Amino acid sequence: MELNEVKIVADSGSDVLSLEDVAFSLASLKIMTDERQYVDDADLDIADMVNYLVSYKGKSTTACPGPEDWYSGFGDAKYVFTISITGNLSGSCNSSRIAAKDYEEAYPDRRVRVIDSLTAGPEMVLIIEKLRELILLGKSFDEVSAEIDEYMKTTGLLFILESMQNLANNGRVSPLAAKAAGLLGIRAIGRASDIGTLEMLSKSRGEKRCAPDTYNTMKELGYKGGKVRIGNVLNPEFADKLGALITSEYPEADVQIYGSRGLCSFYAEKGGLMVGFEK
Repeated sequence: MELNEVKIVADSGSDVLSLEDVAFSLASLKIMTDERQYVDDADLDIADMVNYLVSYKGKSTTACPGPEDWYSGFGDAKYVFTISITGNLSGSCNSSRIAAKDYEEAYPDRRVRVIDSLTAGPEMVLIIEKLRELILLGKSFDEVSAEIDEYMKTTGLLFILESMQNLANNGRVSPLAAKAAGLLGIRAIGRASDIGTLEMLSKSRGEKRCAPDTYNTMKELGYKGGKVRIGNVLNPEFADKLGALITSEYPEADVQIYGSRGLCSFYAEKGGLMVGFEK
């Protein structure tokens, strides 16, 4: 593939707004209440949204991008790689499939690879970074497709949450599980399962224990010094503590910390962390 023929299109569950060297487009999700609507794009004020949602007592929900949002992102690329938040928790991937079918029917000489990430946020960041790497190496469309499938078997996602109210309100976890988080300083630790659902693993009590408990869970799941991407919801101090634990054992590890975007901030809620890592 020639570089000017290729494009990556991701939904905003990826936390990615732009890429260097490879054409990129964003399909934005929306976060809605009875009073406000937030579009998860580069203009979204994350702190304003998160702090508003903390005090808001009504119903809140999300809406995935439609097929037309994905289609418009394809532009005139000959080769397109779409990547969406897990299809088991959102209709975004299905929308991208509809757009891909329409695009290939309209342009029979073009190809679209639809990737259901089976995850969200920082693990999607790792997948997108790998896509970019493979494209810049000049791999063919089929080679990139095959290699990204193999790479996705080597990554994982942990989430560490002080509150799970939005997850419960939108049917992502049970109300009973949600009640435990935040009580008496308890934080819920879970992961994205192999089928893209949320799987609760343990509870961590107290701020001092949470970063070590999280890092130990990463190692139990296979972390051995690979890349780590940490998204935090207005909680960089906790992210820095976890990053320091990782680099104390693996000084050469590529660890990057960033503020989560809208969709991940909505579900992880204020104080939450999401950690993508290579196993």
